[in-house]
Amino acid sequence: MQSEYIIEMLNIRKEFPGIVANDDITLQLKSGEIHALLGENGAGKSTLMSVLFGLYQPEQGVIKKNGEVVTINNPNDATALNIGMVHQHFKLIDVFTVLDNIILGAEDTRMGFLQKQEARKKVEELSRRYGLKVDLNAKVEDITVGMQQRVEILKMLYRDNEILIFDEPTAVLTPQEIDELMATMKGFAAEGKSILFITHKLNEIMAVADRCTVLRKGKYIGTVNIADTTKQELSNMMVGRPVQLQVEKKDANPGDTVLEVKGLTVPSKIHKNDAVKNVSFQVRSGEIVCIAGIDGNGQTELIHGLTGLEKTSGGTITLCGKDISRGSIRYRSETGMSHIPEDRHKHGLVLDFTLEQNMVLQSFQSSRFQKLGFIKNDAVRAYADTLIEQYDVRSGQGPVTIARSMSGGNQQKAIIAREMDRNKPLVVAVQPTRGLDVGAIEHIHKELVAQRDAGKAVLLVSLELDEVMNLSDRILVMYEGEIVGELDPKTTTVQELGLYMAGAKKAEGGK
Repeated sequence: MQSEYIIEMLNIRKEFPGIVANDDITLQLKSGEIHALLGENGAGKSTLMSVLFGLYQPEQGVIKKNGEVVTINNPNDATALNIGMVHQHFKLIDVFTVLDNIILGAEDTRMGFLQKQEARKKVEELSRRYGLKVDLNAKVEDITVGMQQRVEILKMLYRDNEILIFDEPTAVLTPQEIDELMATMKGFAAEGKSILFITHKLNEIMAVADRCTVLRKGKYIGTVNIADTTKQELSNMMVGRPVQLQVEKKDANPGDTVLEVKGLTVPSKIHKNDAVKNVSFQVRSGEIVCIAGIDGNGQTELIHGLTGLEKTSGGTITLCGKDISRGSIRYRSETGMSHIPEDRHKHGLVLDFTLEQNMVLQSFQSSRFQKLGFIKNDAVRAYADTLIEQYDVRSGQGPVTIARSMSGGNQQKAIIAREMDRNKPLVVAVQPTRGLDVGAIEHIHKELVAQRDAGKAVLLVSLELDEVMNLSDRILVMYEGEIVGELDPKTTTVQELGLYMAGAKKAEGGK
């Protein structure tokens, strides 16, 4: 008798030092369905999928495919069973081309020679068929994050996978790219592929999933049909309490200018044109100014220029009355800037340091944490414990957990805790809620509003239109390296904002 389920994970238990990541979890995937896996950061979603993909071995439980028990010791076993996975942090080799990344490990050879032409034809056909346009000759390090994700999806399709696992696939995408991905996923399901989709974004689950399984703190809470549930019910199942899905804040009361940017120009690393062209704006104390735009329009380079991660080629940056245009990153930081970076792995954490070491990265040289060049370990531990509790940073071994082993959302919470607590006049927050669940987003939004109300200047960069509209007091829209509009969230609409972001509309006097 044919099983109703293509994949069944029955009574799975997976432990790590100090933590049970999956505690007796059962998940059943029907053929041709999109099945969402929902849960807070650290609920055990990625761990469960890593068990299915052969990256981890469970201590208990069985996996069945089409009713037959299967053993998955490694990703090659998973691939042989037609299971593919797009990871939250992509598994790509930066210095290889797109094509080489797609065929790596599944190369077609004849007499020991690589048959690249045939591979190229197959990839081009797949990319046409599914609308996943990529430049096969580009190096991965030179393409946007959204493009890198397409490469990961093409990698799965190239291997003829039937069961597709997407781990937080939209955490790094723009609203337009998210719509495209949702359409692609529906296309896969219509062709009979079965999809497991890890996310914390309730809108996406409501839009594409057929069913949803909810995990909380490593335990199975339940599986529901999307047609019979609501966003509020799902968020209650996920967090275990009612969550405010709207940001509550009173009107801003801006004071003195904290950050003034005049004529800032930042060269591009990828092409000859400047990535940021003659940009001027200011941020005052007591307001949240949001830079909105489709990914790749100069926001990253603008923030890198402001924070000192990249050299500028023109213009001035004044912070708290001091010209910091040529200052080092440390100088800017000490003058009054905290920075929640876009790339948490590259610029936010030292992944092989412990959580407590990461918490004092910006302040270990202060007398609070060192004496005569020696770190005061007890002071660091006490400080880290306070922040871990205040921001609900979940980790297997508390302050001595290695940062690399934590879930992406908890890594993000650690950075936010460190930067918010530094109490600087300017908070630069780039995608601060990327990869966070609704409970954590609610906390971060309240924290940003509290910073504003305490008289801080907040410069927010976000690709989430809901976040832009809900949090900001002023919106600056970037398009092709320029600011093309300044909008008031109280009087503008998401549609109008979208037109500015797409370059279809410019403010009067815009170039």
